[in-house]
Amino acid sequence: MKALRFLVVSLLVFVGGNTVYGSNDASAEAMALSNSSLSHYLQDTDPRYGEDSVQCVRNWSLYAEYFRQRNYEMAYEPWQYMFESCPKATINIYIHGATMLRYFHNETDDPERKDALVDSLMMLYDQRIEMFGERGRVLGRKAADLYQFRPNDVQKLFDLTEESIEIEGMNAGADVLLINFQSTIRLVEAGVKEMDAILERYERNSEIIEYNLEYNPEDERFYRPAMNNIEAMFEPYATCENIIHLYQPRFEESPEDTELLKEIVNLLDGAGCRDEEFYYEVNHQLYQLEPTGDLAFLMGRLERERENYSQAVDYLQEAVDMYREEDEEANRSQIFRSYWQMAEITYRRLENMPRARRYAREANNVEPNDGRPLILIGEMYAASAEDCGDDEFTEQTAFWVAVDKFERAASVAEDPSVEERARELARTYRQYFPDRELIFFHGYDTGDTYRVECWINRDTTVRPR
Repeated sequence: MKALRFLVVSLLVFVGGNTVYGSNDASAEAMALSNSSLSHYLQDTDPRYGEDSVQCVRNWSLYAEYFRQRNYEMAYEPWQYMFESCPKATINIYIHGATMLRYFHNETDDPERKDALVDSLMMLYDQRIEMFGERGRVLGRKAADLYQFRPNDVQKLFDLTEESIEIEGMNAGADVLLINFQSTIRLVEAGVKEMDAILERYERNSEIIEYNLEYNPEDERFYRPAMNNIEAMFEPYATCENIIHLYQPRFEESPEDTELLKEIVNLLDGAGCRDEEFYYEVNHQLYQLEPTGDLAFLMGRLERERENYSQAVDYLQEAVDMYREEDEEANRSQIFRSYWQMAEITYRRLENMPRARRYAREANNVEPNDGRPLILIGEMYAASAEDCGDDEFTEQTAFWVAVDKFERAASVAEDPSVEERARELARTYRQYFPDRELIFFHGYDTGDTYRVECWINRDTTVRPR
């Protein structure tokens, strides 16, 4: 095996390990074996432990003791012997060696020496992989150190982290994911990679982080800051145009991949792309594949925005049905919102007041202390006054039932703003009541019961303005 030659420099303690969010490697103590037992161990296991096992034992004992004392200057020479002559004696050769090389680097002001030390550190990681495996994990540690000492070696950082992530998958380190995303952005900005690379890495790296936040909560202190930083870096690139450019071909290729559809929806939501036609298309397809109450409600809102009012009401009715089937009590507020939207659309857009009143009543039955459905019914009654009368008196009687609803809303509303709105409307429409003379002329007295005809068909009390 080709030996690696390292610089001998003055040493002081360096504590810090890998960069960004810490490392899983610990500076473990060297094995506590007697010279004789260690020699026997080296000779009988693997010839790569060295031809002179006695020297391996002697140098192991020396370097381990000096390292324990943090006397890295004295530890270095026996450690170097171990690295070159007994490369597989213990993984601590590489853990301790990385600690010393990092420290050397921080202690010198000589640029050439710094550069040589980083080269040595990179070669140390390569030999560690050769001797002890764990390629994906160790490449991540290598990338973390390279990021600390050569942050502008962007292509190398990208290559190292890409390979590490490909090997480690959901076990990829938080710092590796962050370095990978940052280097991707820099390569795109330099014109080396296309914009798609940013979106692809954001999707993949976010998925890995979310997995670890859910299943490895003890590591949240690493993954949560990584996620925050990745999201902050991604924000300038998360445009509707970029997301649609990347995901529309994938959507058209795999329109029944529900996981892909959900990812697209989340990205578009996060980027504020709800007005895009693509957002509608993906949600519509997702609803066909996996209909839920929430999706039906969303589709109702989207159809309303597209001015497809009848379709919007149909979706909202489906939302009510599914919410009730899923868990009526738990979905009470969503059922109310659906009925409330149905009433608003049917009255203001479809101009079907009898049907709108039916939806408003359903909403009021679900949330009797809200007050807004009663106000809406009152507004419809007031709007019908002229159409529901054939003379001056009958055209004004609808305002009695309208005020009845406003007063009822004010008495039950838990929201002070709703209560005030109801009282204001009641004050406004009282002035349109028939006066005493008109009431008397039509043969009624204050306090009599009067039935308002037309579609309203409600009893009320006669009273003057």
